[in-house]
Amino acid sequence: MTARPRIKDVAELAGVAPSTVSVILNDVPGARVNTATRERVQAAARELGYLPNGLARGLRTRRSGTLALVSDVIASTPYAGQLIQGAQEAAWEAGYLLMLVDTGGDEVLERSAIRALRQQQVAGVLYATMFHRLVEVPDLLAGLPVVLLDARSSREDVPAVVPDEEAGARTAVGTLADHGHRRIGFVLDRNDGPAAAGRLAGYRAELAARGLAWDETLVVRAASTSDGGQEAVGTLLDMPEPPTAVFAFNDEMAVGAYHAAEDRGLRVPEDLSVVGFDDLYVLAREMRPGLTTVALPHRAMGAAAARSLLQLVTDPTAAVPSLQLIACPLVRRGSVAAAPHRR
Repeated sequence: MTARPRIKDVAELAGVAPSTVSVILNDVPGARVNTATRERVQAAARELGYLPNGLARGLRTRRSGTLALVSDVIASTPYAGQLIQGAQEAAWEAGYLLMLVDTGGDEVLERSAIRALRQQQVAGVLYATMFHRLVEVPDLLAGLPVVLLDARSSREDVPAVVPDEEAGARTAVGTLADHGHRRIGFVLDRNDGPAAAGRLAGYRAELAARGLAWDETLVVRAASTSDGGQEAVGTLLDMPEPPTAVFAFNDEMAVGAYHAAEDRGLRVPEDLSVVGFDDLYVLAREMRPGLTTVALPHRAMGAAAARSLLQLVTDPTAAVPSLQLIACPLVRRGSVAAAPHRR
């Protein structure tokens, strides 16, 4: 086996003192080293395959090369992969590792996990939730760089990265309007929150932009599940003048829309067009026809949040936006068609 290269080996190859190598490769703040020497040492380290001792550097700077993603139940949801991948890629690009902690929504476990992370001297924390909601930032995170991911706080000093719910809803409604639909129903989660409020605001705004009248009877609130969607869309389809299209709060409610249409002998999209929200891949792609939906940009959100956190880690005074809205793209499949002509 080849012995692991040491600072002494790099110093001999570069023709400098070991202390100079340590200063350069560990990025010691305020160190005065000319560019030629710095480049010579870095080249020698690359040639020998030398890596600085991360543990020793962490003990000296009181900061490790590790970020943490603390979540409630993200790791057990279908969204986890893209969210974590986006954050991990951004961390790796900057030379950091990402540590994942899923607390399952257990506050006691969360406190214990945060204490353990602080003992490990993590450089910063992404505090994430499985759906866009308001949170209280744990006091135990005080003093650490923190960025909220798919969540926001009443505290303006904690940056947040969230999906642009309103713009995503406008995209959904605009797509239906582009196909000639003038009566567009909206089945909405019965629980209030940033996602429900943003999507309702987008629905109303796009109707107004298209010159379509607001009709509160076309908005039906229900549980954000397949059964809830089936019940809510059934209510819309049983109206004297039913809508020709439905925008669903999420893909699960959109599945219910398919069932409600089938119960009444209607076809999607010939008799009823449907647009969902989330792009829950295991549902949206496998529906027949495939569900046109607005995607939650999990990978882009994860990456944006990690980059903001890294800015704060390297410079606590960095001008990081207090709120970043990430665009939600439309994924076209087969559930939207031209509005049918009805008497």
